[in-house]
Amino acid sequence: MSKRDMISICDVNKEEALEIFEIAKRLKAGVKKGDFPPLLEKRCLAMIFEKPSLRTRCSFEVGMFQLGGHAVYLQPSDIGLGKRESVYDVAKNIERWFNIALARVFKNQTVAELARHASIPVINALCDVEHPCQAFADFMTILEHRGKFEGFRLSYIGDGNNVCHSLILLSALLGTHINVSSPEGFEPQKSIIEKAANMCKKSGGSYNFFRNPADAVKNAEAIYTDVWASMGQESEAENRKKIFFPYQVNKALVSNAPSGVWIMHDMPAHRGEEITDDVIDSKNSIVFDQAENRLHAQKGIIVFLSR
Repeated sequence: MSKRDMISICDVNKEEALEIFEIAKRLKAGVKKGDFPPLLEKRCLAMIFEKPSLRTRCSFEVGMFQLGGHAVYLQPSDIGLGKRESVYDVAKNIERWFNIALARVFKNQTVAELARHASIPVINALCDVEHPCQAFADFMTILEHRGKFEGFRLSYIGDGNNVCHSLILLSALLGTHINVSSPEGFEPQKSIIEKAANMCKKSGGSYNFFRNPADAVKNAEAIYTDVWASMGQESEAENRKKIFFPYQVNKALVSNAPSGVWIMHDMPAHRGEEITDDVIDSKNSIVFDQAENRLHAQKGIIVFLSR
């Protein structure tokens, strides 16, 4: 099998995505029984970070340990991608020492270039365009709580950012109906919508955009939100708070959705901004299930790419 990367949701087809979920499901069930198959024994994962993270670092490190392998954390000062060393040189070095790599970076072009030059599989652990690992964890959580992807109704409220993009693409791949509501000027990228539209023709899923968030959640089975200002956008945070306040996921907004609607957030959550305490801590919140499934979904991705 030739080298595979996970830079975008578009790097897998539906059958392959379902295979990743099946691997993740099986591995999670094993953990609950104390069974840790050494599928990646003596294999090493390079973890290249330009941005800090709680969930990404912990879940990948623990995941490699549970699979019998080892992970090495490389912080920004260790490498200095494109500054201290070129991305090409980093790629050609790590391929000599490691079996697989991930990169959590500011720019998509960085992780794409790393994958292009490295002979080992490379995983996009977040960039400015996509966050595929998060989307796989989210849909694994949906599968556990609803038992299906096809026809599922997901509503995303807030910034049309990297998380939103991956949710749109994975929805389109799996036959899910996704509604998005964002302020003017903060919509998802047109190129992502165009890709999703083509994928929906095959899967039966759909993408719809609503300016009014209340309209977007009317038939939702799950409401998803994310921070209004991502890392690297700190200077815009105060202005964004004013723009995004009508898009806060609070009890008033949730009241427009069917009773029992699930609440989702990729975290970290800025409580009192994009989501209120009474919503994120409600009985319908599955945010910590999402966080837990980062571990298992990512193990599924690693095993799939390492075959």
